[in-house]
Amino acid sequence: MTMHSFAMARPQATPGGAPPHHWCKRSARHELGLFMAWVLALAFLAWAFQLMTQQTIWAFVADAPRQVQDVGARMLPPDWAFTLEILQPMWETLNIATLGTLLGVVLAVPVAFLAARNTTPSRVLVRPLALLVIVGSRSINSLIWALLLVAILGPGVLAGIIAIALRSIGFIGKLLYEAIEEIDARQVEAIEATGASRSQTMAWAIAPQVAPTLFGMTLFRWDINIRESTVLGLVGAGGIGLKLDAALSTLAWPRVTTILLAIFATVIVSEWITAKVRKRLI
Repeated sequence: MTMHSFAMARPQATPGGAPPHHWCKRSARHELGLFMAWVLALAFLAWAFQLMTQQTIWAFVADAPRQVQDVGARMLPPDWAFTLEILQPMWETLNIATLGTLLGVVLAVPVAFLAARNTTPSRVLVRPLALLVIVGSRSINSLIWALLLVAILGPGVLAGIIAIALRSIGFIGKLLYEAIEEIDARQVEAIEATGASRSQTMAWAIAPQVAPTLFGMTLFRWDINIRESTVLGLVGAGGIGLKLDAALSTLAWPRVTTILLAIFATVIVSEWITAKVRKRLI
């Protein structure tokens, strides 16, 4: 390295002979603020943990491993003879998930078009109402919907189907209206240039662009709804959950194992079907 290179590498003195300024990632004020933020976050976590565990009986927690071992021993072997009795409830669960998903799609599609900025007839009135429907659907769990519907319609599969549908509106509607807002506007302009009406523009310019997204999210939601519909029977909304609740109430642990294995197998099959159909359609 030459003397000229050494001269270039040395920090230049500031005017007045002051020492050169050294760069640092944060100023002392920012470092203090970050430290105080970490202290407050840790204090909040400690307070939240204390609040959540103030009624915890730690003797039960310490005894939990032994209880798990005891229940696990009672659950084995599964009651394979009970399998025939859960075929009908399992079929009801699949019907709840499938019909609830289809009903949710039918209701979510118009809501999504009303919520999207480029297809809503009114951004001031209609769009906020559509977004309110989507947010309301997503805010309430399907189990809570089932509780309300069982109280209104009575126990049975119908309450489960409607509960799944009401929960699915928010999921499908949100993803669909976001997909509608991200379509290629040039295709819409090309169709409008031919003199097409608003409904024709939606049918020939917008729908073909969002159809793959709709198919994909419908399959994904159906897969989710199968899992959710398995527990709706716990509140009287039909399906395999009724058998699971009865088995748990009577401490019939081998039957509980059989039901859990049936649910696990159903979810695995639904995952496989979803992957195959998505691969063919999308």
